[in-house]
Amino acid sequence: MTPPATMVMTELWTSFASVLRSYLAAHGLNSTHQAVVEVSADAITIRVADRWLRIEHVDGRGTMLGSDGSVTHFELQQDGTIRFPDGDAGTEEPADMDHAAERIARELMTKAAA
Repeated sequence: MTPPATMVMTELWTSFASVLRSYLAAHGLNSTHQAVVEVSADAITIRVADRWLRIEHVDGRGTMLGSDGSVTHFELQQDGTIRFPDGDAGTEEPADMDHAAERIARELMTKAAA
């Protein structure tokens, strides 16, 4: 049987992938580019034009690897927030999943349009 904490993290990961898809689709409405999102149990890969972002996690701790060589660490917390512990993304304060996903989508789609 799966421990409750693991089940919560699985649901949060699925939710994070879902809000990312939604915001990427919304940002694609006013763009010549559309995002392709691939989701697995431990990774989300987003492709937009010639750029990509791979988001990986294990037990809530994760890394975002970008095609531009960027690396951002994060923690997906059980309350549904995302924390950037090393000050990435401008703050150490947790952001709710929705705002973090929108920011990621906006930055990726803006860079692809440039």
